[in-house]
Amino acid sequence: MKQLKSASLITAVKTPYTLQGEVDLACYDDLVNQQIAAGVDGIIVGGTTGEGHLLSWEEHLMLIAHSAHKFGDNLVIVGNTGSNNTREAIKATENGFATGMDAALQINPYYGRTSAAGLSQHFEKVLNIGPAFIYNVPGRTGQDLTPEIIEPLAQHENFIGVKECAGNERIAHYEKQGIACWSGNDDESFAGKHEFGSHGVISVTSNIVPALMRRLMDSNDPQLDQRLQALMQWLFCEPNPIAINTALMMTGAVNPVFRLPYQALTLRQRQQGMELLSQFEQSELVGDKLSLMQDSDFSYCA
Repeated sequence: MKQLKSASLITAVKTPYTLQGEVDLACYDDLVNQQIAAGVDGIIVGGTTGEGHLLSWEEHLMLIAHSAHKFGDNLVIVGNTGSNNTREAIKATENGFATGMDAALQINPYYGRTSAAGLSQHFEKVLNIGPAFIYNVPGRTGQDLTPEIIEPLAQHENFIGVKECAGNERIAHYEKQGIACWSGNDDESFAGKHEFGSHGVISVTSNIVPALMRRLMDSNDPQLDQRLQALMQWLFCEPNPIAINTALMMTGAVNPVFRLPYQALTLRQRQQGMELLSQFEQSELVGDKLSLMQDSDFSYCA
């Protein structure tokens, strides 16, 4: 638990695809190795950014097992095994721990939302299996996990902390009680860490500039935060992970292949991104080139 709580920079790593639309393990390994080289503490496997919702459970659990086997000595491996279906979340979490993950990321049931009592029971069931981060992202689930729900859960021996997207005031409230929090909003993560006392960030931006995000967490450097703000804003100009996918394709880090329903950013949006990414040294970016790309360069698979 101490090692898990000491991880201040965790990347919600992208899942890349081959030209045939299958999970590209060779490219995935390259992405993760670049995260390790930059000093990232851990990765979320198959999270929102990693498109766990577009993977079959066989693909999803294979990727968790592969990550644990290949990178478990260098990174904290967090498998996104949450679900809006408690039975499914239990099964996936049991399988994730059986294949070697260090911790689970658990989201509250979405779409078919439940009561506060139902939320508590859902999380109790999955926390009983092993260490877990609770993920509060009301913009995606349509339901806020309020302190009245989180604070009793924090007493569970397997509760690590919260990936919190409800803002830094909420994070400060928890941290004052000894409840560990990681920012779920990259643009607020610097203030979250250095002003509001968060444990760190679970980041999308670190997919593309991991070393800079490492510095952002380690150093009280407002100028670096200001330098990254425009990039962070652009990375969320469409629902995540559309922009980070497009960015990694523009830098040549991954094949230009999307799984539907995701589509590449428009040409105008890519021009904005090109202008932003060009402000960074090539050595600061994941990938070995930078190009605008044409609409016809992207392919899509179901």
